[in-house]
Amino acid sequence: MKPLIFVTVGTDHHRFDRLMDWIDRWLETAGDVRCVVQHGPARAPARAECHEFLPHPEMQALFREATVVVCQGGPGSIMESRQAGRLPIVIPRLAALKEVVDDHQVRFSRHVAGIGKIALAESAEELHDHLNKALADPTAYLVEHSVDETAPAIARFTELVDALVATPRRRRFRLRQRGGLR
Repeated sequence: MKPLIFVTVGTDHHRFDRLMDWIDRWLETAGDVRCVVQHGPARAPARAECHEFLPHPEMQALFREATVVVCQGGPGSIMESRQAGRLPIVIPRLAALKEVVDDHQVRFSRHVAGIGKIALAESAEELHDHLNKALADPTAYLVEHSVDETAPAIARFTELVDALVATPRRRRFRLRQRGGLR
């Protein structure tokens, strides 16, 4: 059975072509692997089985079946991967490339990598190294299938980011002035 690489960019409306390019380049020399990519609005990689979006039950099955999971730096994808027993390789989206509104994914991903909950890749070379390591030793990217102790923190972080993004800039400034938003 071929190793399965599952790549997901979540449901963000921003394009993430950089990740698609990195995956395509790696697949050029990867050998006999199956790569399933949920690419959202990004361009579909040429060398993978591609889906703009997938129903949640199908995604859950792919998380469980994957030899390794590659995802954006969003808390939802990270949580789903870990709950399926996979240590995700995480590529944070960058605001400078218009992949996201700000660099919250960079800060969050670096923090979560620092406590050993993800494998962080901030360059194509780092991603390719992780993928090659996963194929050589798939157990290196498995985590104990249990209730993840970081899930409540990630869920709270998601709530805070969603609230912050939903709050107009002018209102955030006024709330900060009154001490209501820190």
